[in-house]
Amino acid sequence: MDAMSTGGDKSGAGRRLAAAVRAVRRDLWTVAADPLPPLAWPRWLARLPHLLVVLYAAVVSWAYAGQTQISILLTGVQAAAVVLALFRPVPAWWVVTLAMIPGSAVAGDPYPWNGGTIATVAGVMFLLALRARPRTVLAALALSVLVGLACTGFDVHTKNPNATWTVAFFYTDAGQAASIWGLAAQLASLGRARRVARGQLAAQSQISAEERARRTLLEERTRIARELHDVVAHHLSVISIQAQVAPHLVADPPEELKQNLAGIRGNALEALTELRRVLGVLRVDASAPAEAGHTPQPTLARLDELVGNVRDAGLTVTTRTTGQPRPLPPGGGLSAYRAVQEALRHAIRHAPGASVRVEIAYHAANVVIRVVNTAPDSPAPSTSEVGHGLLGMRERVAMLGGKLTTGPTADGGFEVTANLPAPTTETAP
Repeated sequence: MDAMSTGGDKSGAGRRLAAAVRAVRRDLWTVAADPLPPLAWPRWLARLPHLLVVLYAAVVSWAYAGQTQISILLTGVQAAAVVLALFRPVPAWWVVTLAMIPGSAVAGDPYPWNGGTIATVAGVMFLLALRARPRTVLAALALSVLVGLACTGFDVHTKNPNATWTVAFFYTDAGQAASIWGLAAQLASLGRARRVARGQLAAQSQISAEERARRTLLEERTRIARELHDVVAHHLSVISIQAQVAPHLVADPPEELKQNLAGIRGNALEALTELRRVLGVLRVDASAPAEAGHTPQPTLARLDELVGNVRDAGLTVTTRTTGQPRPLPPGGGLSAYRAVQEALRHAIRHAPGASVRVEIAYHAANVVIRVVNTAPDSPAPSTSEVGHGLLGMRERVAMLGGKLTTGPTADGGFEVTANLPAPTTETAP
């Protein structure tokens, strides 16, 4: 059994190693474009990295061109590869690495460890590590060092024969070149890791924000369901009681009337039961304690009380009502009240010191609620609480088939307008 386990582990490790080799081969055997992204901020410096790379290539080409035509040509090709690495880093790496072979064969010493080669390979390695995976960069670094050693017949020249074995590597041409290339790749890899981590954090923050919004929406729907339950349950209970009492108000009621009223009462009770069942399904937290009692839900009839409480909190509020005020349907009256309440709460939280104007306009088929606040006197205090009041308000209005519009005003304030269907008896279908 142990032998089988050991064999399985070795087989699994071999498969993983083979998969890693295939992945590195795919990464290094490609000519796909991978342009270096511009700086995100500030905009006027967006192309600064590209300009710096071109300047670096020009300086290297000028400083290490050499005296012969072949050295000038090779250095120019390698410097051009640095610029190419801005757009296609893998082909550029192949150019600077393979350029060591003709340099060693034609130009001879100091190839492949001359200053121009070391500088251009370091530049390309830096640009490659900004976009490639670490294992791909490590493989490219190892291949560049091996090509350089192959060009010298694997002759490792030690500049300090007396150096101890711990530092002897850094006294060789190959060791010094590998150290410079590795340092450039390491610096770029750190920048890439930081960029990837920042992108993952932004994506996670977006997911968290969407999840908070979704949960808030569910909680708001549950609260709406509880409030509407009180409203609808009251009317269904009244229907049931009236249907039960009606036969006693008529002398010798016919049997058909009794049956119809009994059916009305039964349907009302069944609807009430189903309503409570639906409310239980909509609860976000089934363990949350139920609200005590069925208190009357507020409507626009309590607008003066709401405005008075907000004024006591220090907000300057004026109200204006146009049209003929009338009782709204239970759901519409509750949603209208909540719309004003949430708009005032939004003004208190985000516009300290501002004055607020509440306008209620009654029309034949609808009622329009408009709450506008002026620009705040001071910045709103910072808070870690994420508010979703407008989201809940939008859900309420949409549930009734209305329309909600919100947005800043020209003078720096904020406006909330809710258009709720509220037909009168004459216009109702």
